[in-house]
Amino acid sequence: MNDLTEPAAALRALPPSCGPVRLVAVDGHAGSGKSTFATRLSAELAGAPVLRLDDVATHEQLFAWEERLREQVIEPFSRGASAHYTPYDWTLRRFTAPRTLPPAPVVIIEGVGAGRRALRPCLARLFWMDRGAEESWERGRRRDGPALSAFWDEWTTAETRHFMADPSRPFADALVTERQMGYLIRTGPLTTARADQIITQGDQLLPPY
Repeated sequence: MNDLTEPAAALRALPPSCGPVRLVAVDGHAGSGKSTFATRLSAELAGAPVLRLDDVATHEQLFAWEERLREQVIEPFSRGASAHYTPYDWTLRRFTAPRTLPPAPVVIIEGVGAGRRALRPCLARLFWMDRGAEESWERGRRRDGPALSAFWDEWTTAETRHFMADPSRPFADALVTERQMGYLIRTGPLTTARADQIITQGDQLLPPY
């Protein structure tokens, strides 16, 4: 599938999952293409807001950001209010000025761990970027260069531990494979009908139950 028109339409048709918001997660290994997919999906959704988990995690809390995300984003959305979160600056190693995230009809959360156990009850859909860990990490290392090699060593260990304790892929509604000319989207492990069938222009994302 070369565009995301049909999946975007299917997302709009879903019932809200967090207050008035259809919260959509894009998860996968670091370097798997989550950011690009989320950006393209946002464009198909007329500029739906995207929350990058790189803004929520920190050097000291690569994955221990759950409570901060809940307080700053999930709880306000559940009341129909705008979220106000404080992005982390990875160069300055500190939080910066708060940003506002409106309770739009669809909001995308993108990052490693976006489909974690604690967030899944708030999600309308969970996409998993279906690229293997080693291939994803190699792409990420090439992107970031040798200066961040030590960080990547730490990151891959932390990511492995996270997904061992709290895997996302088994709970994905859709598996996304990046192709040269777009994306191939298959039904995910939770989908009970038409399992593993490619979504074409005539199909929609299927409900998870």
